[in-house]
Amino acid sequence: MKYIILSLATFFFAGKMFAQELPFPTFSAEAHRGGRGLMPENTITAMLNAMTIDGITTLEMDTHVTKDGKVVVTHDDYLSPAFMVSPNGTEIPASDAKKYAVFGMKYKDLRKFDLGSKFYDLFPSQKKIKTEIPLLGDLINAVQADIKLHKRKQFFYNIETKCSEKGDGITNPTPEVFVQLLMNVIEHHKIASYVVIQSFDKRTIQIINKKYPNIKTSFLVSNKKTYEENISDLGFKPFIISPAFQMVDKNFVDSAHADGVKVIPWTANTTTEIVNLKALKVDGIISDYPDILVKAK
Repeated sequence: MKYIILSLATFFFAGKMFAQELPFPTFSAEAHRGGRGLMPENTITAMLNAMTIDGITTLEMDTHVTKDGKVVVTHDDYLSPAFMVSPNGTEIPASDAKKYAVFGMKYKDLRKFDLGSKFYDLFPSQKKIKTEIPLLGDLINAVQADIKLHKRKQFFYNIETKCSEKGDGITNPTPEVFVQLLMNVIEHHKIASYVVIQSFDKRTIQIINKKYPNIKTSFLVSNKKTYEENISDLGFKPFIISPAFQMVDKNFVDSAHADGVKVIPWTANTTTEIVNLKALKVDGIISDYPDILVKAK
């Protein structure tokens, strides 16, 4: 009986442990901002659409913090006149490009802006649908509910912290505050085992590495440095290094793999780019066009 009780306890604890051991995809096929070539970027609609594309394993997204401390899924520091519309349906003048800082707005006001109805010339095939900047928590709820409803495999979340030292107190909170707010959401929704935190701001992933060593981290880079120089700058070996795809060559990949670090480049959008990267044995690719990504051989 004692043995049976111990076994049951181990089983229940293992529920959490087993989730933490969910293997990262052998090849992480990532829908950049949910696949903004197809749907309005960083929206719940985009994420749910990406999940219907066979072969996509990972939902890539960006996060900011609002004036009232809400973690929201959006890329730009300021609401973009290029694809956003004001609450009354009028366009945001280009002269107001820096009028609406996400960090300077409460979420109840931010959510009134429409980011999916206006034609976006960079992505002419993007489906138009009226939608809003979502809370990260609401997006997670929608994704996890869809997984359960349609009995899908568990998707990974690749979540970027949009912050910088020059933006501290202006377009973002300090990295310590950002990380705490983000981790509060992740832990509340019990998805830590499915999450990668990525950033160009090395401070946030340095904090994650120190305070939350079980969380996977990814160092985003776009520079002329070597793999070794970027890792030296970061100060530790992350789970992933995520370079601009133009930086990737055989030496970069081989050096990372020798360190046990995965290479997942961004943002490759053509069949040629994707095929060339796959030939270099990268561990995944981030693309605006998840449909092209999974078809390219």
